[in-house]
Amino acid sequence: MSTANPLDNVIWNALTTRQAEFAEGVDQARRFMPEVTALGAFREPTAEGYESLARLLREHGTVAVFLDNPYEPRAGWKWVAGAAALQMICENGPVELASRTCNDAKMIELGAADSAAMLELTALTKPGPFGRRTHELGTYLGFRRNGKLVAMAGERMKVPGYTEVSAVCTHPEHTGQGYAGILMAEVMRGIRERGEIPILHVRGDNLRAIALYERLGFSTRHRGYFALLRKESVAHVVSS
Repeated sequence: MSTANPLDNVIWNALTTRQAEFAEGVDQARRFMPEVTALGAFREPTAEGYESLARLLREHGTVAVFLDNPYEPRAGWKWVAGAAALQMICENGPVELASRTCNDAKMIELGAADSAAMLELTALTKPGPFGRRTHELGTYLGFRRNGKLVAMAGERMKVPGYTEVSAVCTHPEHTGQGYAGILMAEVMRGIRERGEIPILHVRGDNLRAIALYERLGFSTRHRGYFALLRKESVAHVVSS
């Protein structure tokens, strides 16, 4: 797994550069602090890499990893969930300035006081791993209607020159209002104002989301996989 480009092995590169303050590490593996997000990575997907990653987890702990190839069964690990995934990048497409109001809902910046509402929305919509401290990774914006958080988007992984747009989600009762596109455009504007390039990751079968991202100027850079893995006990046979 080459690391010549910071977008290759992006979780590892985030945890060893711009987001090292959120990292826990053992030898060839790193992970975000569990309360931040479930993402983790190894320098290389070798036996040594998996062993290092296992040492970071408690028994039956889980971690989400990005892989170039489909996950293959390994002793000591249980595959919980996963799918093909796209890494998309927005290098040239212009993003119009977003309106901060939409259908009587006002865009707000989210923070620690909104953590419970963010967790509730992401638990319902499942945009990807999200923890009680994920909002600390960057700017998060949302729309509230009648006091309830109905849509959000923000920044997650950061590597030199790039920031990931993440946690794009809308409450099922409020879809079709354009919230996701408006929030993404505003998050992307902020990223570009820092001289960085927006990226994102999306399930390969989420065609509706991919279509939105393409309208905003994203194109596919890499096709890979994500896997949610659980550390399992390994039985050791003692020879007599």
